[in-house]
Amino acid sequence: MEEKRKHKRLDLDVNVQLERLDEEGVTTLKYVHVDVTDISRSGIGFNCQKELAIGTYYDTKIQIWTKEIVDAVVEIVRSEDDGKGGYHYGAIFIGMTDTDALKIDIYQIFNDL
Repeated sequence: MEEKRKHKRLDLDVNVQLERLDEEGVTTLKYVHVDVTDISRSGIGFNCQKELAIGTYYDTKIQIWTKEIVDAVVEIVRSEDDGKGGYHYGAIFIGMTDTDALKIDIYQIFNDL
């Protein structure tokens, strides 16, 4: 299968908090626990017990390997039932500072060594 991603996926031990953003900019869901399966500069894959709708946006706080927090807004673009009462999601970063994106790039360089 051909890799279509622009950025290489990384496997890493991170903590993520999701907060749902609705049309009025009000958060409606706080601190959903997710298990990250992969992350790249362009997006994130994760498993979650809660059902999240495709096309919804979440404010995320991602604690990376250095214990720094990366703030980003993600859009859920893919959802699959994992067959075990949970879901696997794919989300793209639609709001992240260049500094935070660079932190992910730096991790990727160290991970490749």
